[in-house]
Amino acid sequence: MKKNHDKKTIVLRKNIDENEVLEIIENKKTSLFKSLLSRPKKSDIHIHSLKLYYECILVISGKYIANYFRKATHSISVDSNVSEVIFSDGVFPVRTKSNFKKAIVGKRGKNKVDIKLEEHVFVENEDKLTFDHHGRNIEFPFKLNSKTIENYPNRLLEKNSSNVKKSELTYDIAMEKLQSFLKKPLEDDVRKLDEEFVLREIEEIYIPIFEARLIGPKKKIGIIRIDAVRKKIL
Repeated sequence: MKKNHDKKTIVLRKNIDENEVLEIIENKKTSLFKSLLSRPKKSDIHIHSLKLYYECILVISGKYIANYFRKATHSISVDSNVSEVIFSDGVFPVRTKSNFKKAIVGKRGKNKVDIKLEEHVFVENEDKLTFDHHGRNIEFPFKLNSKTIENYPNRLLEKNSSNVKKSELTYDIAMEKLQSFLKKPLEDDVRKLDEEFVLREIEEIYIPIFEARLIGPKKKIGIIRIDAVRKKIL
């Protein structure tokens, strides 16, 4: 495996401001503290803190290339009066017919010959995997274009360094997961296997997420997280 840890950094733009976030929290906060028997009043719950975090989604792409030899059997049809086929230095008899098949096709039916040989197989699989902040495999839910991404991502992340959440998955483990995904199980009787994994790109895509810490009755704590791109409670 070629370990090239160069990465591309992308930061998505917010589509919601803090006032809109506070309004969402106000409408949803009682649901965090309700029970089967009661639901607290909004006035009983207050926001202890509200922070904007940038959480990393890791996208890794690559290609798996391999070639190898495998044993195989290919069947060919021959005339009914052929008893065997000579191929190179091998002799291959016709396949024995069942009594049922003999009764159906009679003597004029084609004979089958099974030829055992080797195939030289070439494999080339290319794809990418996406992992959330905790390293779980996900489908990427965002659009990336000039309207959705920040122009100076590194500068923005440096400015908010205390609120940046890096991926919990290391690049090496992410590459191992991708290689395992691209490398399909091989057949039995494989020989002279020559394989290579080529890393295409590592992208760190940071998602702006508002996180509110709420305190309710009896000092119970609740958390509301809002995706600032899709304006969605997580």
